[in-house]
Amino acid sequence: MSRSTIIDTPVARLNAFPIFAKVEGRVVAIVGAGDEAFAKARLMVQSSAHLRIIAVEPTAQLADWAAVNGVEILSATYRAELIADAALVFAATDDLDADRRIVADARALRIPVNAVDRPELCDFFTPALVNRAPVAVAIGTEGAGPVLAQMIRARIDLMLSPQLGALARLAAGFRDAVEKRVPRGVARRRFWKEFFTGETARQIDVGQVDAARGTATALLERGGATQGHVALVGAGPGAEDLLTLRAHRLLMEADVIVHDALVPEAVIAMGRRDAERIAAGKRKGCHSKTQSQINALLVELGRQGKRVVRLKSGDPLVFGRAGEEMAALRDAGISYEFVPGVTAAFAAAADFELPLTLRGVSSSMVFTTGHDLKGGPLPDWARLAIGGATVAIYMGRSVAADVAQRLIDAGLAPDTAVAVVENASLSAKRLFHGTLADLPRLQAREDLTGPVMTIIGDAVAGANFERSQALAAHAGARLDLKENAT
Repeated sequence: MSRSTIIDTPVARLNAFPIFAKVEGRVVAIVGAGDEAFAKARLMVQSSAHLRIIAVEPTAQLADWAAVNGVEILSATYRAELIADAALVFAATDDLDADRRIVADARALRIPVNAVDRPELCDFFTPALVNRAPVAVAIGTEGAGPVLAQMIRARIDLMLSPQLGALARLAAGFRDAVEKRVPRGVARRRFWKEFFTGETARQIDVGQVDAARGTATALLERGGATQGHVALVGAGPGAEDLLTLRAHRLLMEADVIVHDALVPEAVIAMGRRDAERIAAGKRKGCHSKTQSQINALLVELGRQGKRVVRLKSGDPLVFGRAGEEMAALRDAGISYEFVPGVTAAFAAAADFELPLTLRGVSSSMVFTTGHDLKGGPLPDWARLAIGGATVAIYMGRSVAADVAQRLIDAGLAPDTAVAVVENASLSAKRLFHGTLADLPRLQAREDLTGPVMTIIGDAVAGANFERSQALAAHAGARLDLKENAT
């Protein structure tokens, strides 16, 4: 008989192995009255332990907090019998000799003890904690880097849905039924994957607990077979760190990512590595797919039981044709959801430190595309612009001269302030400023190859122009104010 040898790959060894201690209904004692004791008390109050603070003179802040949270305070001089019934002990006196005595007493009583900020005296370390009870994620550094542990905790906290605990509690209620009705192996793994990432989880996320219970029951009845779902997700203006947390979670769960041409690779790369990627870009003069083809694609993927993220630049509800895709999905009976994104107008305003509304100057906004101002009657909202509204124009470089001329002809002052941003939010962004009369120069700027956002209005005068270039500095047509102003 052949024999094989298993060789483990060497790994770094942990000096403190992570475990979860049962503390429900048991005493956890904290000895101390100051900030260190308070910090441990706030950590442990997240558990179901009976918390006891031993302090001769607790601070007023600690005493008030304990009263609000139902925490026991023993106003007594420390002695060993006060910790004898504890499951865990914290020495937090800020006095080395006192902490050493508490550690010695706890060990004599065979109680695990932690001396705050004294790792050499500790039997255990308290982790940085992400609490989604009954789910918990603990991050420890063996006392070497508490700040590092908190930084990691913050990142994990952002990744996990705030409703993850509610989802876990619902799962516990289905465990026995799943054991009885869903076969072990692939079928059961498929059930739980769909449970934790599918419609049940989405309903829990928005607080629809009863609906989630019904969805989970239906999932159980069909043995865990998955149903397709499409999320119409706003990718934001381009910078990957402006993606919302919900968008990021959906990208990590997606089987297929259908993305627009303007969505940067850095954003697409935030999805699951093994997710299928389909380019469905529609840029001026270059359409890889028609809108009807995109609609049909989303429906087909949904019918295949895929989890799809339809990734759109900016916000899907702002000039994103999301309404057409939503109608196609609704007609086909495919479940869908919207996830808003940071629209380009807001990103451009942030780049310029520009208040889109300004008390006493502008109290309304208009979002439009340059093509709405080219030919035909002037839209009704033009009156709002003349009345002081801030106007944000998407995709307007090629019609800048026509936009400027028609607005001036309608009565908007030629010296109305204008801000222009190419590649809003990205490191490659370029900023330009001027007046409405200068705007035609933008049309001559063939070097502007990225998406351009133009903001017009009196509120623009409040922007920071230190990092922008003057439109007037570039050679090109400028409106003849005497001839065209009204």
